Amino acid sequence: MTLARQGGSYFLVGLVQLLLDWLVFVGTTALGTPVVPANIAGRMAGMLLGFWLNGRYTFAEAGTQKLGWKRFARFFGLWLLLTVSSTLLMSLVDHALGLQYTWLAKPLVEGGLACVSFLLMRCVVYR
Repeated sequence: MTLARQGGSYFLVGLVQLLLDWLVFVGTTALGTPVVPANIAGRMAGMLLGFWLNGRYTFAEAGTQKLGWKRFARFFGLWLLLTVSSTLLMSLVDHALGLQYTWLAKPLVEGGLACVSFLLMRCVVYR
């Protein structure tokens, strides 16, 4: 039952993260920021919100909701790997198809990475 609860909560938190990430990405690129820094800014905004929400609600053990620096260090390392992957994919889409298609591709790229992220967050970060 815990896996189902965690999966559902992770999905809801992920939707909120994705919306924030996408809004920051689209907003900053629309203002002229290149795709790479805009993607990093969007992911950073989503990361900060997601770390707190997932640590507080999704992966919190009964009675303990401490996030701590050790957990954040594991989280940040994983986030860096996923951000490199996301940024490379977004750059490829931008180069091949242009900015407007990159805006459309962003939720698809991040959604795919979220599936991998859930397993890694559960096993590495919030264990």
